[in-house]
Amino acid sequence: MLSSACPGWICYAEKTHGEYVLPYISTVKSPQQIMGSLVKDYLATKLNLTCNQIYHVTVMPCFDKKLEASRNDFFNNDYESREVDCVITSVEVDAMLNSEGISLNELPSEDLDEISTDMPLDFKLYSHSGSTSGGFSDHIFLHAAKELFGDTVSDIQYKTLRNQDIKEVILEKDGEVVLRFAIANGFRNIQNVIQKLKRGKSPYHFVEIMACPAGCANGGAQIRAVEESPKDLLKKVEELYYSMPVKEPGENPLVQKLYEDWLGGPDTDKAQQMLHTQYHAVQKVNNGLFIKW
Repeated sequence: MLSSACPGWICYAEKTHGEYVLPYISTVKSPQQIMGSLVKDYLATKLNLTCNQIYHVTVMPCFDKKLEASRNDFFNNDYESREVDCVITSVEVDAMLNSEGISLNELPSEDLDEISTDMPLDFKLYSHSGSTSGGFSDHIFLHAAKELFGDTVSDIQYKTLRNQDIKEVILEKDGEVVLRFAIANGFRNIQNVIQKLKRGKSPYHFVEIMACPAGCANGGAQIRAVEESPKDLLKKVEELYYSMPVKEPGENPLVQKLYEDWLGGPDTDKAQQMLHTQYHAVQKVNNGLFIKW
């Protein structure tokens, strides 16, 4: 299985590899679009509104998130409403603040709004273990190890392969490798993964794929370094990302309550509708005027 959260990777897969690679891609929506479902369905119901009465804006370090939000799969025909109405990138937010002479450091802090007033008492914002691109590989590896082989893995150690943007982790049982996962960032590594897959020589059960080198923390629309090196700024961003308290998603009381109240469980038709999507092979055309975005 290949991850599906990166719209740059999905666009590349649909246009370049079509029907061959699409069956291997996870049907789970990206975090942006899952939040879109939550806001336009769950939150709208809580507020006694229809989905087209809410204008949903996301801030993303990625220009391709705009393309993702514009996909027809994420459009409600009955209400003529998108799950995400507007995507503003980090660099655009920075430019807007600069144009108004506003510095976030000079503004007073405010508590985060809660999705609902009946959330659990210990509700707060949590992060996850794993990469700054969502931690998909780590989460699925831990879950697979426990569910398939009864192993509770406490520490995941990745091995760096040809470069820093291709890493793998394995689980061994009785001297045999039973799970082999990878993180592949950047198109050079993506192409290598796909070519191995096409030749039937891919050793991996799951690959977390991101189009940008170093992943989403180094997204194409991320604010760039001015007075320091890009590497130093990336390190600071990653340190901030990892500074939040960590909780496994399945143990998060907010996640549990959403599955219960909103979706009626993890395996319901509504869960399938709200949390999953589909992909479409794009026919190649020679005339650039007819490219489907």
